[in-house]
Amino acid sequence: MLLFSTFDLIALAWFLGCWIAYAITVEKTKYAQTGLNALINGYRDIWMERLLMRDMRMVDAQVTASLQNGTAFFASTSLIAVGGTLTLFRSTEDMLQLMAQLPFGIVTTRLEWEAKLLGLVIIFVYAFFKFAWSYRLFNYVAIMVGAAPPVTESDSPAAREFVLRASTLCSEAGRHFNRGQRAFFLSLGYLGWFIGPAVLIASTTVVIIVMWRRQFASESRRVFLGPRTE
Repeated sequence: MLLFSTFDLIALAWFLGCWIAYAITVEKTKYAQTGLNALINGYRDIWMERLLMRDMRMVDAQVTASLQNGTAFFASTSLIAVGGTLTLFRSTEDMLQLMAQLPFGIVTTRLEWEAKLLGLVIIFVYAFFKFAWSYRLFNYVAIMVGAAPPVTESDSPAAREFVLRASTLCSEAGRHFNRGQRAFFLSLGYLGWFIGPAVLIASTTVVIIVMWRRQFASESRRVFLGPRTE
């Protein structure tokens, strides 16, 4: 006997399919090159080129530290989320009674509830690994900033190689950070499953639309594309 109904499995497949399809769209396709993340990567290249022109690089160190601190915050938040979700396993009966009393509550078994909680834990663990690796990569970027060639050698082949390697590493750190944030956003859609499969499909769709709009149709993206002509 299946743990979940056919509708539940369809909703879960929709959730995972949307996640995978969106990730491929914003990272692997030609369409991704027009997204906000790709535009920011271009500025990472500019940053490393400008870094070589500065004799005093305290600003670059501060920017790198700010990126590390933000990533560390999200990594810590992921662990808190994992701990909070695991705590819910101890109050399964209370949560089932609460859900049954809600107007939109549906009847669910203890095993189904705990399986859904386990899925939420997996999402937050995935997010933690992405944020933790991003933090480590930003740490490597900080080391590379400290080892950058001096201004007098900014036109040398070694300096050009440094720009390529540092900007690529910084972009990779940003990519993993984006994946962690994507997991956070989609965890909000996943919460709809605790109400029902139809809500999971709807909430996942809404989250995907919001993320897509911010990547490809937001005012922030227009700012990076250049000044508007009116």
